[in-house]
This record gives sequence, structure tokens and C-alpha cells, in this order.
Amino acid sequence: MSGPLDLLLGRLEKGQVLLLDGATGTELERRGVPSELPLWSARALVDHPEEVGRIHAEYVDAGADVLTANTFRTQRRALARGGLGDQAEVLTARAVALAREAAGGGPVAVLGSAPPLEDCYRPDLVPGEAELAREHEEHALHLARAGADAVLIETMNTVREARAALAAARAAGLPALVSFVCWDGARLLSGELLEEALDAVRAESPLAVGVNCLPPSNVPACLPVLSACDLPTCVYANLGEPTDSGSGFRSEECHPTIFAERARQWIDAGVRLVGGCCGTTPSHVEALAHEIGR
Repeated sequence: MSGPLDLLLGRLEKGQVLLLDGATGTELERRGVPSELPLWSARALVDHPEEVGRIHAEYVDAGADVLTANTFRTQRRALARGGLGDQAEVLTARAVALAREAAGGGPVAVLGSAPPLEDCYRPDLVPGEAELAREHEEHALHLARAGADAVLIETMNTVREARAALAAARAAGLPALVSFVCWDGARLLSGELLEEALDAVRAESPLAVGVNCLPPSNVPACLPVLSACDLPTCVYANLGEPTDSGSGFRSEECHPTIFAERARQWIDAGVRLVGGCCGTTPSHVEALAHEIGR
């Protein structure tokens, strides 16, 4: 019997649009769940796992075809800053299990998030090659043991870390998708061209490539590059930078319907996996589902 990922890949081959979920970390914050650094969203796996599961379930109800497990900060390096380094495998497994339970045994795939080891917006902090290989391999192995369908290598700000994470996923026996963060045109935060980044990761045979955690206003600059790629492409934008007002709003905050209308432009340009990143909610995913006729 085909698993959820095989079913979704079959739909991709037919040119259908797949819906990713939306934010987890900022959604926890929006609901009042403590998510302070350095643990950020991983703190909820310890103190409020039921809320993590509830968020996943709401994304499924909204129409998501894919859930991303709350493993964005469950690598040993990140957890060690909060005194939980020895809990890396346990918390990764808990995160995947919560997503799997929310998927309910249906056709919803569960991806394990694999972000940069350091700050997503600081390419200058990316570790050396040996550390990248060792730590991404450990995280990918934890995701494989936990039963993730694939690895979502996301918010990558350098080509070399993306390639290290892809190699780690392959070594763990998991397929992977890779997504880069671009805040100023079609360039990674490292300054590398998105076109060159996509070319560089092709050798690792990712299931899909794309961009995430960029404001909707910068997506159009990336679309020509994505359109020229012969792999399935994904876009899951955020709602911009947090404002300074303390209100929790972000600089490109928009109604879910407006977000979905912008996503229609991505789909019309050939993007086949769409969803939301920081600041988006189940309502944004529900609007996306409505936009594509679900």
C-alpha cells in the first residue's frame, strides 16, 4: 500500500497543487504559549505538547496535505542552549508523533523540519563542514527513527549548509525537500544567487526546491528562477518582520483572503507546493484551500 508521501508525489506528477501547513512557532506565540529563545518552539514540546498537536490538527482541518513536525529547534546544538541537549532524539520523536497523530492515518504526509544549525538570518554563523555533516546527520537520523516521511530542509541561508543537510537526509534513508530564504530579490542571505543555489542542490535529487520565510512582496522576484527549474517548486511565505509595537503583528500582515490571492500568482507561475511561514495561521491555509477549489 502506498504511504502518504507516495500519494502526494503522485498528485505532484499530475500537476496538482499541494497545500503545506502554516506557522507553528509564531502560532504558539499567538496562543500565549511560552516560546522564548533559545528553545523557541521546542519549549512547547516539553510544556505544552497538547497545543502543538492542536495546531497540527487545525491545519489538517483547514485542508493541508502536508504537516511539518515541530522539529525546527530540536537539534542537539539548539536544545543545548536551553539545557536540553540530551533530549534531542526524544523531543524530535515527540514532535513527529504529534504531527502523525494529527494526520490521523490519512493521506497527510509528515515532514521533519531541518533548519540551519545557527540563526536562520546569520549566514556568517554557519558552522564548518565537519560540524555541518555531523550534526545534520544526527538530526536526520533522529527524524528517520521517529518515522518522518521526508525531511524539509528549510530557511537555508547558504548553499553549503543546504547541501550538507541534503547529504545527511540521503544517508539516513529519507527523501528531502530544500527551501532557501531570500529577503532581497532572488538572492540568499549569503548573497548567493537563488539560481545558483538550485543548481547546486540538484545533485542530491531533492523532491522539490523553493523559497520560504520571505515576505510575500519578495516572492515575485523569485518566481522566474523557480519557473525555470525542472523540479517541483514550493513557496511558503511569512508575513514580514515583527513590528516594534509589541502587538505581535508583522510588517506584511494581511487577511487570509489577500494572502491566498497572492499565492494564486505563485501557482499561476508554476509553483505546486504552497503554504505559509512565520505569522500565518490555520485561517491562511483554509483560504489557500478555498483559492484552489478545495
